[in-house]
Amino acid sequence: MTAPLFLVDPGALDGLGVDDVVELTGSEAHHAATVMRLRVDEEVLVADRGGARVCTAAASVASDLVSLRVTRRMDEPAPSLRLVLVQSLAKDGRDEDAVEAATELGVDGVIPWQADRSIVRWKGAKVDKGRRKWVNVIERAAKQSRRGRWPGLGELVTTTGLAERCHAKGVTPFVLHEDATTPLAGVELPDAGEILLIVGPEGGISPHEMGLLTDAGARSVRLGPHVLRASTAGPAAVATISTRGRWGWA
Repeated sequence: MTAPLFLVDPGALDGLGVDDVVELTGSEAHHAATVMRLRVDEEVLVADRGGARVCTAAASVASDLVSLRVTRRMDEPAPSLRLVLVQSLAKDGRDEDAVEAATELGVDGVIPWQADRSIVRWKGAKVDKGRRKWVNVIERAAKQSRRGRWPGLGELVTTTGLAERCHAKGVTPFVLHEDATTPLAGVELPDAGEILLIVGPEGGISPHEMGLLTDAGARSVRLGPHVLRASTAGPAAVATISTRGRWGWA
């Protein structure tokens, strides 16, 4: 079984090497000592969310302070080509399901999109509430999958804002659409920059939105012969791109 992962503040692992000591405090120490019942010499992973990650062995364990000895570094460098999921808001938690799976699959960023046909609407206090829920989903999924570098969560965008993002320098946008004829698996990809994978809501992307996005440089692509749910399309697209080199199979 893979060792559990615990978190430290950004920068806390900078410069550490074999036999150096890293400490868990606060809720992470409590979880390690009281919930996980960590024992001396037991192996755990420690990450700072920004790519630094080390394997450690417990040196001392208390509910308020856990000291860990570094046994090896396992840093995750920043990718030259970032994968960003633009996930439209969807009902019944399907947007959160998509964010969770995409995080486990290695997505580098997530952007919530208020599409025209989104049944769920983030307005007023619901914006902060919705973002907090997505942040919690990302944290749980990143921790479960033992990620050292965590995806960032962008601000909520409208279709106009999304079109502006598509038009930015270094961005390669793809819209997943059931009527597209070009398979995502066969498109040419850049070596660096940012790929946007845009997923619409349950009711689909409106013609008006498609016009704005394609005018901004987005390309319409499909994943396969079947129509996928809002919770499935994004993670499937992340996996499709990742098999073309990120996972070391190409």
